[in-house]
Amino acid sequence: MSSKRQRTLRPHRNGAAAWLYLLPSLVVITVFLIYPLFKVLRMGFYQKYVFITDTGSGFGLDALAYVLSDPVYHRALSNTCFITFVGVPITVALALGIAVMIDSIPRFKGIFQNLYFLPYVTTVYAVGTVFKWLFHSDYGYINFFFKFLGLEPQAWMTDPNLVTLSVTIFTIWNGLALKIILFLAGLQKVDKQYYQAARIDGTSRRRVFFRITLPLLSPTIWMVSMISFIHAFKTYSAVVAMFDKEAAGPGNSAITVVFYIYNMFFKKGQVHYAAAAAIVFLVIIITMTALQKIVAKKFTYYG
Repeated sequence: MSSKRQRTLRPHRNGAAAWLYLLPSLVVITVFLIYPLFKVLRMGFYQKYVFITDTGSGFGLDALAYVLSDPVYHRALSNTCFITFVGVPITVALALGIAVMIDSIPRFKGIFQNLYFLPYVTTVYAVGTVFKWLFHSDYGYINFFFKFLGLEPQAWMTDPNLVTLSVTIFTIWNGLALKIILFLAGLQKVDKQYYQAARIDGTSRRRVFFRITLPLLSPTIWMVSMISFIHAFKTYSAVVAMFDKEAAGPGNSAITVVFYIYNMFFKKGQVHYAAAAAIVFLVIIITMTALQKIVAKKFTYYG
């Protein structure tokens, strides 16, 4: 066989080998991601659907219209937006501040990294049990602290106007660990020469933070923000951990979009409504991700 023919066959063999290596991953993605996605898209447009027999009747937009006009879904979407747009900026800002403080004390950096990372490896339901006691109306430490300050105790777990705030506080604390580690990793990539030059010029710490740290850390900030927004929109475990699977607080007042989908599917057996809610939810997440990418292109600095 000529050398020219060998060179021609080698790329084909390499390509076949690459596809062979990718095959297991492609099978898993197809079975557990692509196929369920198309199945949900199909179910969401049925007027009636029986999950056991995988049969439906009446193809149209009735299920989507029902979900979009359902007051419970409106409440779920409102709660989810509150958890996302209030909780995420707070937890990102807190994580960034803590990471900067830890990075400024190299001697104890490893100890603090481990301490702040411990909640991440603790199950959400165990942490939720702790927060139940913290927010307890009669015996909770938060209300005890309020009484100590002379403030009126609050019914954090039973007042419909406060349960969403309680879940938001829980998600803020529960999401700190991973974000701190990610910000610490981003800070390691910042060239220390910038700080040395600023120190020589006598630049204040505040100016160094806003003029050096934030711009050079902007790719990490946008990455963490994007992950946090998507994760917050999918809030479900926090609600179950603080309440239970039967009801998201009194009168489902702390219900989220994912909890709504779960209730429609498993509790009410309205699979086509659950699928329609999932479709709307998917469109919202895709839109949010696209908007974040547009904003990131304008405000992210790659040094």
